[in-house]
Amino acid sequence: MNVFVATLRTPFGRFLYAMNPAGAVVATAFGDETALRQRLKSPYTVIDAPPAEPGIRAQLEEYFAGRRPVFSLALAPAGTPFQIAVWTELQRIPYGKTRSYGEVAAALGRPAAARAVGRANATNPICVIVPCHRVIGANGALTGFAFGEKIKRGLLALEAAADR
Repeated sequence: MNVFVATLRTPFGRFLYAMNPAGAVVATAFGDETALRQRLKSPYTVIDAPPAEPGIRAQLEEYFAGRRPVFSLALAPAGTPFQIAVWTELQRIPYGKTRSYGEVAAALGRPAAARAVGRANATNPICVIVPCHRVIGANGALTGFAFGEKIKRGLLALEAAADR
């Protein structure tokens, strides 16, 4: 797979995003290219020239400044049909709100699948844009974010402050 990788400075550190040649986002990560490589889960070659970027950087900058509650970007995550269904459902969680794994499972019509939702949430390759950080434990615990509780707490606080 050929991808273009770009880096953005955020209040939570470096944020990388990868786009395919068509300009669709295929992965994002906080940290470095190693973290991004783990999200892609398949070999890739970084291409030098970016595809026509449909405002990805601008939308991310607006989000991290607390000014963008909804993204309008082409996404191309690789996953199973169940994972894709979970990731699609995550995008329905309103900005500044949270849902439990059980609530996401129920919304999918599979109320007994909370653990499977948790596994799919953990493998979400496009964090922030596909807001896996908005999913919490049934007891309100901030669990299951690949980049740590500190960043998850920060993203939720950013959204809560901007949503007022």
